[in-house]
Amino acid sequence: MDIRSFYQRENDEIWFRRSDASQFAKSVANDFNPIHDPDARRFCVPGDLLFASTLAMCGISAEMAFDFQLMVDETDRLTVHETQSSVRWLDGDNKVYLEVTRDGMHSADAGVVAAIVEAYVKFSGQTFPFVLVDLMKSENVMINPARPLVMYKSMALSLNRLDVQSVELRLRDASLTGSGKKGEVTLAFDLYEAGELFGTGDKKMLLGGLRPYDQDVIDELVADYNRIKYAFGEAESLA
Repeated sequence: MDIRSFYQRENDEIWFRRSDASQFAKSVANDFNPIHDPDARRFCVPGDLLFASTLAMCGISAEMAFDFQLMVDETDRLTVHETQSSVRWLDGDNKVYLEVTRDGMHSADAGVVAAIVEAYVKFSGQTFPFVLVDLMKSENVMINPARPLVMYKSMALSLNRLDVQSVELRLRDASLTGSGKKGEVTLAFDLYEAGELFGTGDKKMLLGGLRPYDQDVIDELVADYNRIKYAFGEAESLA
């Protein structure tokens, strides 16, 4: 997987085409959130693509924390400002879209980066329906089925080695806290290579439009999600 094929770069500016960002979400991250559809009214570049692009350009460090501050769409022209301890994605007005802090060992090895990126985005894309539905049911809330709003807030990694080539992520814990129509999901995970634990991490997401849980509505939402996913897979196999 060449992450560079999913973004455009000219001189210092980087931007994302809707078609490329949507293709990454569906074919790489297995993420069918409608906010990433090319024709979405409120289109948003996947947070996983920003994460992957950061690592592809800047390498990976033992300690990394990603703070997603603003949504990125196809009109944003961004520059990446890198120091030893941070990476910041800025627009022409110096507004920060993504801020990354980093510390410890560092590697720009393409194999290490690819292994961690592929494992993480595959794990991340499974959030809905496999994890999120159970969390919403346990808290008796659900997202708005007409406008399902699930957005990245932050993610972090803490690794004790950077010489890995084959990575597996396993969910360790999941929680959902809500206040009114807003909620926050936290997923804690562990990273393994050949069965050996070498790191931990967490991912936080914001939910909008929360309302009382309705199993029939959720069943329909999941069925629609699976139909879209199946149709995409069929189209890909025929391409």
